[in-house]
Amino acid sequence: MPDNYTEEELLDLARRYSFRSRMDRSGVTGPIFVWGRGSVVRDINGKEYLDFNSGQMCAALGHNHPRIVQALQESAESLIHSHMTMYNDREIILASRLAEITPPGLNRSMFLTSGSDSNEAAMAIAKRYTGGYEIASPVVSFHGMSDAARAVTFSGWHGGYGPYAPGNYPIMAPYRYRCAFCQDRPACDYTCLDSSFELLDAQSDGRMAGVITEPLFSAGGVIEPPPGWLQELKLRCERRGMLLILDEAQTGLAKLGSMWASEQEGVVPDIFTISKHFGGGIAISATITTDEIEEKAVETGLVVAHSHSNDPLTCNAAIASLDIILEENLVDVADRIGRYWKGHLQQLQQRHELIGDVRGRGLLQGIEFVTDRVTKEPAYSQGQQIGRTCLENGLIMSIRRQGSALRFVPPFTTTQDQMDLAADILDHAISSVS
Repeated sequence: MPDNYTEEELLDLARRYSFRSRMDRSGVTGPIFVWGRGSVVRDINGKEYLDFNSGQMCAALGHNHPRIVQALQESAESLIHSHMTMYNDREIILASRLAEITPPGLNRSMFLTSGSDSNEAAMAIAKRYTGGYEIASPVVSFHGMSDAARAVTFSGWHGGYGPYAPGNYPIMAPYRYRCAFCQDRPACDYTCLDSSFELLDAQSDGRMAGVITEPLFSAGGVIEPPPGWLQELKLRCERRGMLLILDEAQTGLAKLGSMWASEQEGVVPDIFTISKHFGGGIAISATITTDEIEEKAVETGLVVAHSHSNDPLTCNAAIASLDIILEENLVDVADRIGRYWKGHLQQLQQRHELIGDVRGRGLLQGIEFVTDRVTKEPAYSQGQQIGRTCLENGLIMSIRRQGSALRFVPPFTTTQDQMDLAADILDHAISSVS
């Protein structure tokens, strides 16, 4: 069968055969991507785009990184898939390599496929360890779209999929830009946490297992918790015998200018999860915990696995990913890119009243649009139009909070010239609606 389709031919096939549901759209439209290198992707018509979402944030090392390609070729010539009950050399080496860079005491890893899988595993471990079944999560969290992960994903994509299993509770978001408690005070006084746990204690069956949260809320709109919030959350968990689970899928592995986002708060979780660019664009995730928690979970007979858990091919890609992160010093690269890109966003904020807030760190940054900076009325339609205009002009990012927020995740490979071009495209798009 010939492989030289036109865009319209492929779109016609998609309309007839593809399941049309997508995370942020349901219609069948272009662009259709066929090629990528570094920070650039190309569609079937030859048009190039700056990918400031790193694919689905999984290509943060850069599209088709040559060392990832090499790792895949090595596995293709040795062993692609292995019996998940047996050990293979790649998964053992990956677990030992990961333990060299994880927070103190967190050195036991299991390898799965997606972020949803790893978060389901983390919650299952917390339930087995504590004997409880209740899990809480902030209302701007995103943890995946499988049933158990979706049950604690409150930033969207939650309604209409239930009923969920009992024991999943939302807690208030540390959204300082819109906080009703302390946005006009010098600092967060953690009233949000006090109120959340007062409600949680009242609703609980007395079987609380843990809290799962992102250190910085990405899909919820690039919302940064105020300093100290994560430490206070950990204290409240400890008082109740709950475990703190950190979902570092979108924040870990150097992306925010430190190896783990929790480092910047001085917090060591009980369990944490990673995915996204962990495999350099290949689907692999990990759930990581302590010796003590692992031992008790194993004693209870816990089994969390899928057909492709611990596959040597994906584990080899992850080993290469760790090599790239460490040898290319990507912690510093993320900090440098983050400072330069934030400078652009802050300059745009000075020029455009539509930008109410600029936030984020390292590679993960965002802006929030408002019709009025005093009332902070969200500019939903304007943001949606800006996002569409940027895409038409060759800049990919994510539209969040129904259009009032844009999220930018440029790959580690992004140059200053590419950031300058992206800022020009964004400036033009904002001007077109202002």
